Amino acid sequence: MTDPRIVDRLRCPVCAEPLAEAVAGTGRALRCPRRHSFDVARQGYVNLLAGRAPHVGDTAEMVAARADFLAAGHYDPVSAALAEAARDVPTGAADGAYPLVVDAGAGTGRHLAAVLAALPDAVGLALDVSKPALRRAARAHPRAAAALADTWQRLPLADGSVAVLLDVFAPRNGAEFRRVLHPAGALLVVTPAEDHLTELVDALDLLRVDPAKADRVAGSLAGQFDEVATTVLRTRLELTHPEVATLVGMGPSAWHADPAARAARTAGLPEPVGVTLAVRLSVHRPR
Repeated sequence: MTDPRIVDRLRCPVCAEPLAEAVAGTGRALRCPRRHSFDVARQGYVNLLAGRAPHVGDTAEMVAARADFLAAGHYDPVSAALAEAARDVPTGAADGAYPLVVDAGAGTGRHLAAVLAALPDAVGLALDVSKPALRRAARAHPRAAAALADTWQRLPLADGSVAVLLDVFAPRNGAEFRRVLHPAGALLVVTPAEDHLTELVDALDLLRVDPAKADRVAGSLAGQFDEVATTVLRTRLELTHPEVATLVGMGPSAWHADPAARAARTAGLPEPVGVTLAVRLSVHRPR
């Protein structure tokens, strides 16, 4: 978290003043001119919460499942689509000598790492409220840092400081996204399509995708952004039973499904299990 190119864009979550490395002690803290101080954890992320978050985000078990599933490459088409869309953003026009990519609700940081690999001049910041996720995101890429932040609150970033903002299966704070995004930048939003994981929904009694999901995304960004492009990415996954278990365990259904009942249902499925990956990638420009 000591990369000055990233710290330069951060702002104190209490008073919105710039942050800098603390001179005293070990230097493992960021401090603003009003002496609000924020510790950098041993695992590399900085806590930029102003007060307590209303929730703690994904559990260590959910994050471990996500890390395993993503490491197997199953969602690499999503990462590749994000990287391709990010290449089309005129990041050179962003304020400053280098573009900043921010992933709001970054999880393990795998998608952010893919975008940074496609933008060699960029630096990245992973924001999440889950400490287990941030421990991984802080190590996701050499040009990335991670910060504990509630994306429903004011983001700890300067106005117009972000060239590319990623939102992958995460909440959308339209007003704050608009504030921190540079006028030449872009917001890239990934949401599940209606047939996402459809083969598992009935078989394992998973949560269903809201048919009005696209309308709700548009509503959350109304008045702040214009949607300029939309792509539906659809591919077929062939999963083993353990991979199905990690897939379910890394998502919202992990909060609702009974593990024993889910395991019994999974055991009754053919192997490998054919599963549809279907997501909607939309590109939004600030108004």
